[in-house]
Amino acid sequence: MAEPSVPASSRRTVLACAGAACAAVLAGCSKYNSNNGGIAGSQPEQASSSQAAAPAGSGSGTAAGPAALTTTSAVPVGGGKIFAAQKIVITQPRSGEFHGFSAVCTHQGCIVGTVSGGTINCPCHGSRFSITNGSVVNGPAPSPLPAVSIKVQGTSIFQA
Repeated sequence: MAEPSVPASSRRTVLACAGAACAAVLAGCSKYNSNNGGIAGSQPEQASSSQAAAPAGSGSGTAAGPAALTTTSAVPVGGGKIFAAQKIVITQPRSGEFHGFSAVCTHQGCIVGTVSGGTINCPCHGSRFSITNGSVVNGPAPSPLPAVSIKVQGTSIFQA
């Protein structure tokens, strides 16, 4: 007694579905960073449309140019401001001196939570970084915060 043969088209369909299922499983294994600085009481500031808007007449993200991250007066002297959505920290160690750094802690990828006492502070494990050069002041972070290019034009600060 001969077994009925399976049509070739259904074998192709089975193989195609198996390949699609495999791709879906592999996509689920991709690295995902869920660190969003969401520890209660230490939320970094989000750049809202009012914070990110450039001063009137300077082009607010249109063809005239990109929107400013903030203004110079919004970054305190001896401190800084965190833009979690852009993953940037802007500091002003001395009056008129501005620096940009990544807001992603080099220890385990948390978004830093505060800038105070001359340091950029990570709420996850206590790492602190210098507001002047991003160097590690207190671990466990193994390396400094990478610099981010910023540009000061008048009273506006842009990511370069």
